[in-house]
Amino acid sequence: MTDDEILLGLALTVVLATGSQILASKLRVPALIILLPVGFAAGAMTDVIHPDNLMGPNFSALVSLSVAVILYDAGLGLDLRKFAGHTRGVVGRLLLYGVLLTFLVTAAVAPAMFGMPLRVAAMLGVILVVSGPTVVGPLLDFVRPSDKVRRILIWEGTLTDPIGGILGALTFHAIATTHRVDIGRGYQLGQFGISMAVGLVGGALGAALLWLTLRTLRLGETLGTLAQLATLLAVSAGCDIVRDDTGLIAAIVTGLAVANLRGFDMPARRPFFETLVQLVIGLLFVSISSTVAPASLVPVLLPGLGLIAILVLVVRPIVAFAAAARTDLSRGERAFVGWMDPRGIVAAATASAFSAGLVDEGVSGAAKILPVTFLVIVGTVLLYALTAAPVARRLGVVKESGKRVLLVGGERWVVDLGRALRSADLDVLMWAGREEERERIKDAGLELAKGDLLATAVNPGARVEGVTAVFLATDDDDFNALAAVVMQDSVEGSVYRVGPPHDSHGVVAPYTGGDILFGPQLVRHVLAERYERGARFVVQPAAAPLPPEHDTLFVVRADHRLDPVTERQRTVPRGGDTVVLLGSVPAHAGQ
Repeated sequence: MTDDEILLGLALTVVLATGSQILASKLRVPALIILLPVGFAAGAMTDVIHPDNLMGPNFSALVSLSVAVILYDAGLGLDLRKFAGHTRGVVGRLLLYGVLLTFLVTAAVAPAMFGMPLRVAAMLGVILVVSGPTVVGPLLDFVRPSDKVRRILIWEGTLTDPIGGILGALTFHAIATTHRVDIGRGYQLGQFGISMAVGLVGGALGAALLWLTLRTLRLGETLGTLAQLATLLAVSAGCDIVRDDTGLIAAIVTGLAVANLRGFDMPARRPFFETLVQLVIGLLFVSISSTVAPASLVPVLLPGLGLIAILVLVVRPIVAFAAAARTDLSRGERAFVGWMDPRGIVAAATASAFSAGLVDEGVSGAAKILPVTFLVIVGTVLLYALTAAPVARRLGVVKESGKRVLLVGGERWVVDLGRALRSADLDVLMWAGREEERERIKDAGLELAKGDLLATAVNPGARVEGVTAVFLATDDDDFNALAAVVMQDSVEGSVYRVGPPHDSHGVVAPYTGGDILFGPQLVRHVLAERYERGARFVVQPAAAPLPPEHDTLFVVRADHRLDPVTERQRTVPRGGDTVVLLGSVPAHAGQ
């Protein structure tokens, strides 16, 4: 290819990857549903984005390092404190039973379905054992299942990727060197153990290097991020040089160590890594799917659909039932775990690399591995994307959206506001620092958060589960402003604060951004003064007559989603909504 063609190919790949993800976000569908067809269509219409033409034999090495970055970021999101009890047991059994049964069933049916030798079917079976956080995570974000189910599926998807990658590498070398899967030589056990050991050592080394750079040298955010990326790539590449695909284990172990060892204090959100991972996912899927020739899909299309049916309707339910037996998972949670096993980027990456390698070795039937894997990825992602949400609702495992709010403050008007929100059928949690304020909250019959909740929430590595919005309404404007900034990455939803006085000379409050509650007129001291003069909070249907001199503070939607009125937006109630008002009414009318 000429330099101009290479530039065009690289630019087109980035544009397609980015545009597909933007379109997917607007359509509220997993990005893979757009990325794979777009890459496939682009590869069919032009060869300028074909990775073999752009990068040649270096593409597989770049794929390996890219997947390591993805898995490191996934490891940063895993909290070992929550990986205990039944969760750990279920995940362990899902990995063991899932890998064994998927491999055995695929290897057994693939020779008859696709006309491939047993050794190639074994390679396909190993490739299809993986799932991955890059596809499971977006699906779960859309479905919003219970925290327990989410943890199980995220842990399984993250840990199964390096296991499948290593097993794939071992199987590939067994086939390429002996033209059969030679279990007796230890490829399934001893060699796997050696690979695990190399990955664990690499992960420990990566954690030590990051401790040196992030803790001892105390690098700032920019240099610290660069140090993480450089350490991850160096350790992952080094492990892969020593032993194929062990860099994936090193990446996850390093991420786990950084996320869970005290002293690192990694933030819950990592904008640089999140952006990098999104870009890498898009580039990989577009590039890999462009290598699938349309003609190669035709002979495997119908049997491929049959294989998807076997994996979805037979293999996964059996694995989930056996893994969740005698645990505290409800029947609905067990059924939903049995209905979630999409294939993702590691399946595509390993299929691309191993299929090309076996074709080069002259192994018969190896050319069918990539198109079959492509069909399984597209089929499972599309099926689960279309059905996961209704299935979750049917099984009763969807976490209610918008009902759990944290109200911070203990003045009388704040406690009264908490009672009003609770009367609007919201789950209200309150926190206050002073003892008299905490007693006032208890006397009002409201749930008082634990004393260390705010300390947990402002921890950069913490994540407050279940809280969908935070409203900061203490009598300290600077505290509200600082807490709004720090807590933004610790909750699922948004963090709001009451406004400071317009002539405020506070240290932080007048200058800090963020969305201010109730508009520019209803600042904190105005709310408190109006409450003292007799104004009360009124909860009523949006269609009911409004009290005199009222201000709309919140709109509770028909689905119990809470929309506050802020400086940036004027929330408009609709039919079936409930409104929370501040009105000049007698004291008894507010409740």
